[in-house]
Amino acid sequence: MADMLTAPAVKPANPNFSSGPCAKRPGWTVDALANALVGRSHRSKPGKARIQKAIDLTRQLLEVPADYRIGIVPASDTGAVEMAMWSLLGERPVDMLAWESFGEGWVTDVAKQLKLADARVLKAGYGDLPDLKQVDFSHDVVFTWNGTTSGVRVPNADWIPADRQGLTICDATSGAFAQNLDFSKLDVVTFSWQKALGGEAAHGVLILSPRAVARLESYKPSWPLPKIFRLTKGGKLLEEIFEAATINTPSMLVIEDAIDAMEWGLAAGGLKALQARADANAKVIADWVAKTPWIDFLANVPEQRSNTSVCLSIVDPAVAGLPAEAQAAFTKAIVSRLDKAGAAYDIGAYKDAPPGLRIWAGSTVEADSLKALLPWLDWAFASEKAALKAAA
Repeated sequence: MADMLTAPAVKPANPNFSSGPCAKRPGWTVDALANALVGRSHRSKPGKARIQKAIDLTRQLLEVPADYRIGIVPASDTGAVEMAMWSLLGERPVDMLAWESFGEGWVTDVAKQLKLADARVLKAGYGDLPDLKQVDFSHDVVFTWNGTTSGVRVPNADWIPADRQGLTICDATSGAFAQNLDFSKLDVVTFSWQKALGGEAAHGVLILSPRAVARLESYKPSWPLPKIFRLTKGGKLLEEIFEAATINTPSMLVIEDAIDAMEWGLAAGGLKALQARADANAKVIADWVAKTPWIDFLANVPEQRSNTSVCLSIVDPAVAGLPAEAQAAFTKAIVSRLDKAGAAYDIGAYKDAPPGLRIWAGSTVEADSLKALLPWLDWAFASEKAALKAAA
């Protein structure tokens, strides 16, 4: 314990382990934005060309099928998910899957805002998935691919049938670019750049399958749609949204930053290389957890553990036996200690999640930074445990 109370000598080269906005790609500087089309209209010919480039790079790097539409929409991933739900749901019953904060938010939207009487909710607590065998695919299905606040992900899309009758609406915001999304099983995919690409905030990406487009053109919801949610006009898809004419004004700085991140991803080897980087990063943490008795994964099933938003629980008996409020205070003290030391920023659990740590391990993070972080975690825990013992 005495050795553990001595701060490590080497800090992570990049201490940014936030789960959103996440670490910028390796080597990023503000010079990456030097060619941003600031001061020009996003509807000008060059403005639309930059937006279209971001769409084209998304298709290339994420390997989106050619017949799927890709649009840049307002209000981050939340805006993209809500645009899809408000525009598509209500034609048939819907199964809502929830096992963490954001999935719970989509349940609230459907139950309390859209007030769909034929919505069925399949829930699981933090650390687990609902029973996916219970999903009825004659219904529409809304789910989160990777639970950003729980570190629990669906391991694959094998549970989704190819001959489903309903639509699958997938919030993939912390899984896209790091996990294998099977687009043949997904009708709506949403994400935001500030997760796996380390991009900036406020913009969402909405991807629609041909089945989703057919629903939009054949079904009109009974509720009014705000302008920023409208995807059709006169019963036809607003194609311009998916051809670089955004609904409202995007930030050309953010567009440029997304272009830079995706060009880096392609230069790094493309989608499989980005996934491999995230897997390798997650393994660095997993190997440490396996030999460290005071910490464990919040996700209970290894195959369901995220390789991006890695959520950890303190299981040391001296801490785990404390009341919930005291556990939360202990964890916050660790986070604060690491922040003050400049060793790790923003690694506390999400505000609605159980007390713990959350470390972003996506592909923009370097494995060496994670390796340097781990001794600091041990140091911070040992220091706070010593303080707890001294105060007893």
